Amino acid sequence: MLKEKVALITGSTSGIGLATAHVLAQQGINLVLHGLVSATEGQALANDFIAQYGINAIFDDADLQDVASIERLITKAISTMGSVDILVNNAGIQHTQSAESFPLEKWNAIIAINLSAAFHAIQFALPAMKRQGWGRIINVASVHGLVGSVNKSAYCAAKHGLVGLTKVLALECAEQGITVNAICPGWVDTPLINDQISAIAKQQDSSFEQAKYQLVTAKQPLPEMMAPAQIGEFILFLCSDSAKSITGAALPMDGAWTAQ
Repeated sequence: MLKEKVALITGSTSGIGLATAHVLAQQGINLVLHGLVSATEGQALANDFIAQYGINAIFDDADLQDVASIERLITKAISTMGSVDILVNNAGIQHTQSAESFPLEKWNAIIAINLSAAFHAIQFALPAMKRQGWGRIINVASVHGLVGSVNKSAYCAAKHGLVGLTKVLALECAEQGITVNAICPGWVDTPLINDQISAIAKQQDSSFEQAKYQLVTAKQPLPEMMAPAQIGEFILFLCSDSAKSITGAALPMDGAWTAQ
């Protein structure tokens, strides 16, 4: 059912996005990869997917802070691949600082990439999805789309906004064969977290594993981080017929963080 569908995944050259790309490619889903690498590196990555999985794949380095660039990304994907059946809005950035001293340029960038880019990508992709009567839109939000944390004003605002956007689009697309959902992960084991863990270990003169345990359990009862591929597997499920009645949901994958 999903074989030869086309998935566009923003921020798919590393972390959650890359892991999701591998999960979807294993099912024969063609890919539009996107990320902050050179065109040469990106196309080399796409070629690796083609060789490994026998799918079609292309790469684009669209600037998600630029609306025209996002439109070009969607237009290129549809013209080159034939459609965008699955849109995974995954790209995101982070900056932590108190609200009163939060830099304007950081606020604007986080809102643009984490929220506005998802809206624009959806807006440009929807007409083709509606014409074919099928589509899956998955917004990778965060547990911070459901709760707050100090020093994360822009990130929490953007992710809460992404959850709200998800609900509105699900209502608007309910009779079009298109589902729209948000995934809200807690701690995910990506290289970006390692610096934070190392800093805690150094500060407290503890081991990396001890610091990791402390970081995770300060927020979530389950004392382990998720592997990025677990999110990819959940995204794959949301694309399946088994999940066609799940729409407009903000789905925590957070080790009981929000159950408290």
